[in-house]
Amino acid sequence: MSRRHFIARASLAAALGTGASFLPRSYGATRKAIGAAFDDTVSSFMQARKVPGGALAVIKDRRLVYARAYGWADVEKKEAPRPDSLFRLASISKTFTAVAVVKLAAAGRLRMDAPAFDILQWEPLPGKKPDPRLSRITVRHLLHHTGGWDRDQSGDPMFMPEKIAFANGEPPPANQRAIIRYMLGQPLDFDPGTRYAYSNFGYCVLGRIIEKVTGLGYAPFMQQTILAPIGIRRMLLGRSRASERAEREVKYYMPEQRFDSRESLTEPYTGFCLEPLDSHGGWLASAVDLVRFAAALDDPARVSWLPPEARLVLYEPPAPPVSREADGTLQPAYYACGWQVRPVGHGGRANYWHNGSLPGTFTLLVRRYDGLAWAALFNQRSSDPKLPDSEIDGALHQAADSVAEWPGHDLFGNYI
Repeated sequence: MSRRHFIARASLAAALGTGASFLPRSYGATRKAIGAAFDDTVSSFMQARKVPGGALAVIKDRRLVYARAYGWADVEKKEAPRPDSLFRLASISKTFTAVAVVKLAAAGRLRMDAPAFDILQWEPLPGKKPDPRLSRITVRHLLHHTGGWDRDQSGDPMFMPEKIAFANGEPPPANQRAIIRYMLGQPLDFDPGTRYAYSNFGYCVLGRIIEKVTGLGYAPFMQQTILAPIGIRRMLLGRSRASERAEREVKYYMPEQRFDSRESLTEPYTGFCLEPLDSHGGWLASAVDLVRFAAALDDPARVSWLPPEARLVLYEPPAPPVSREADGTLQPAYYACGWQVRPVGHGGRANYWHNGSLPGTFTLLVRRYDGLAWAALFNQRSSDPKLPDSEIDGALHQAADSVAEWPGHDLFGNYI
């Protein structure tokens, strides 16, 4: 056995989650069949990038068939992660926010084509005049990232907490209301509905619309009406400071960081403010709970509050001309409501996915047309353009395709 494979096997053996003692007898065969594919894939990805820790959960036909954790949740303390350890989700948070908005629309509590800022009724900062095109931005535009903001042109306001706080005459960091009022006085980058440009700010606005419509805080509404009914009880919003890490939350690292120096822990905890990112990037969750969410979305009986017409809304493409080829046909993949969508063949089948990235975090959630889904979470993101984090996506598809037979057991009961 090569030294590289020896290290990989040793790391895997050290990082097995605490749920291992409850595994069914058939799990030994599963480890050999599934583990040979997924464990080597995840380990190779982590080793090439020197990622300290990660977690993976895989479901087949809504059954949890595999869950593992790898490496270290805390390098300094030599604490291993578990399959149900909490990680910052970053932008996978948008998938939860989108489901909540579509649920409210299905219940008749808001309209998808309602002007978004008419719902909030907030004013820009004194002395600022709003762009008249703001009145044309709808809830649907926000969900599809077609509202009119382009962070590549004008920057991402969600990562300007000091600048915006000072503009508001308030101590930093700026909260969500301060950010939105500031942006109400800024010009749009393009006409709403005319093109796609990924917008964290748009999903920040959606979080405030949820609060306005329901009369609840964003997090309590999500926990009570979206998460708890499908059995997700430990998801919560993350905190910026390392001293405020949640129970079972991993520690976050930067690629250039020396693992023997606690003083080098900077950007994952002080380089940005996590709290204002709530509805677009602030959630903590485990790999197991992410695939629990995926399983529920593929089970109409579990989410009866998403009737068939609401599911069509959740995955529908944006209106033309967005995501269209020159001849007007739909592009092979597009952004729907909180999900990237790639139709597969005919009959409405598709692959759905979303990733997330923040300093110290990379995450991926995939739902495939064939009943497979997986979540992969890591406590470090790559800074090497030759080793992009996106490579794990194709690698996990290949790992899944290499499994000839999937087991019949369900491990969800081990992670309550």
